[in-house]
Amino acid sequence: MDVEILARVQFALTIMFHYIYPPLSIGLGLIMVIVEALYLKTRNPLYLDMAQFWTRIFALTFAIGVATGIVMEFEFGTNWATYSRYVGDVFGSALAAEGVFAFFLESGFLAILLFGWNRVGPKTHFFSTLMVCLGAHFSAIWIVVANSWMQTPAGFHIVGEGLQARAEIISFWAMVFNPSSMVRLGHVIIGCWLAGAFLVLSVSAYYLLRQKHTEFAKSALKISLCVALPSLILQAMSGDSSGEVVAEHQPSKLAALEGHYKTQSSAPLTLFGVVNRKEEKIDYAIRIPKLLSYLAFSDFDAEVKGLDAVPKKDWPNVPVLFNVYRLMLGMWGAMLLVSLAALYYMYRGTLVSQKWLLRALAASVLFPQIANQAGWVCAEMGRYPWIVYGHLRISDGLSKSVTANQVLGSMILFTIVYAFLFVMFIYLLNEKIKHGPVVGEASPLFRGMKHVAKEIAQEDENGTTLHS
Repeated sequence: MDVEILARVQFALTIMFHYIYPPLSIGLGLIMVIVEALYLKTRNPLYLDMAQFWTRIFALTFAIGVATGIVMEFEFGTNWATYSRYVGDVFGSALAAEGVFAFFLESGFLAILLFGWNRVGPKTHFFSTLMVCLGAHFSAIWIVVANSWMQTPAGFHIVGEGLQARAEIISFWAMVFNPSSMVRLGHVIIGCWLAGAFLVLSVSAYYLLRQKHTEFAKSALKISLCVALPSLILQAMSGDSSGEVVAEHQPSKLAALEGHYKTQSSAPLTLFGVVNRKEEKIDYAIRIPKLLSYLAFSDFDAEVKGLDAVPKKDWPNVPVLFNVYRLMLGMWGAMLLVSLAALYYMYRGTLVSQKWLLRALAASVLFPQIANQAGWVCAEMGRYPWIVYGHLRISDGLSKSVTANQVLGSMILFTIVYAFLFVMFIYLLNEKIKHGPVVGEASPLFRGMKHVAKEIAQEDENGTTLHS
């Protein structure tokens, strides 16, 4: 393989491994906010035990997410120096905004979230949890803005020529609100919520199967379902909006995702099929007439551009995109089915006895992870051959001095390190889950609040209020 292929594979390896963890952190952050809010409202110690348990899981995912994310920044300079020079002004603005508005906020309150249970009051701790959750979401905002600019660049002009050319921002807000940023942001954030919700669903189902911590598991399962089901509906809506943006601004990506080789009006939507790359068609296709035209342009008779409108050297990898896109949709369908089944049996009061469903729920933690990874592959490979769509080709973004052997050596090293980190993560996560929640772990400052309130409300024999 040449240096371009190796550099692309290495970056895919590092970012896909990294992307296991931030969605979990963002999704768990939302769950933690909900659980602590329920504790403040009800003073039920069960919610406090739940908050502390999921905080420990959050800390694990957050730590590995930060460690693996740093590597990508160095890769920009080692393997993609020309690209880094080209987008430095744009990425510098977005990453600086992430540092100011997200990282400082998140890290500033993280210590209180993790170690403040015995040192601050419940409301202060809830505020710190809320700030960490918001910080994680703000971080996602600026990363998605930077990536979306690569998909639909706006608010810039080109300075310099040849290898010295670079994009210079002329409108910061045009860069931030480029044509795809807000739609893609919604899609990514909801995917993160699903990752967190299905982790909670999975662990809760595991406890019910083992008949351990049953009250904890039932309550956590209800909360996670309340997050998962609305998120699945919102994800379908945001996916539809994303498709419209792709159809308008990246027609070759849409054509590859749908296996749409020939430009035509009243284009059908292909549900399933087998890509015949040699004859440039989809074999054994199951199609819905005119639906692709309607979904892309809200018009059943609209013309949808095919790959024949693009030079063949600029075609994305159609077989990979066509199949991975359907994998993503299949995972969404699987999440919806198990969530609806869980809701149905929970309503009937027989969920605990449905062992088959509990096993499916325990395995469902993989569904949003697969969907998120598949969505990333569709977004990035669909942009081929552009690293900045329409402006900078992937081959032109490579470092000019790096060699294939250097990239291969570092990729092997990263693979070994990441394999070790993943094994360590699974081991620690398994230990924390097997250990389960610790009942009564919280300090008197938290658990005593309800009793102190009752004591203050009591009157002594003379009718005076106790103020101790």
